[in-house]
Amino acid sequence: MIDLHPTARISPLSDIEDSVRGTRIVVGEASVIDSFVKIKPAGGFGDLEIGRFCYINSGCVFYTGNGISIADNVLIAANCTFAPVNHAFKDKDRSIREQGFEPSRGGIVVEEDVWIGANSVILDGAILRKGCVIAAGSIVRGEVEAYAICGGNPLRRLGERS
Repeated sequence: MIDLHPTARISPLSDIEDSVRGTRIVVGEASVIDSFVKIKPAGGFGDLEIGRFCYINSGCVFYTGNGISIADNVLIAANCTFAPVNHAFKDKDRSIREQGFEPSRGGIVVEEDVWIGANSVILDGAILRKGCVIAAGSIVRGEVEAYAICGGNPLRRLGERS
């Protein structure tokens, strides 16, 4: 089910797939989804919920997997990937494709007033606390403290919003 607030602006060049398994995709008031954003219900039964006054820039990809929750006033720069799902691969006697997915690490949670820099990858189990900033090109796997500025791979603390 796709539920778009009447004031949300969705580019006609974006690609939002509806779920065949009941996943909900919700876009809140005055949020913007720019061109070439891909939303794909894949890898689980989780919902994608985007809050109010968010901006999703061009080229971002969202797999719903184990769920993505994005609070209000979140800015996501171009070409970010949200992947709240993990392929199983340990059984070398079966192809990776046949092994399905690992158990959830909790999906992805992005609290309010967060900025995620271009080309970042946000993985299953990531929690981005209120007001944090993620530098461009970062990979986020765990929890980022409120108002922290973090970047890199592995992710490290670079500073704090004052």
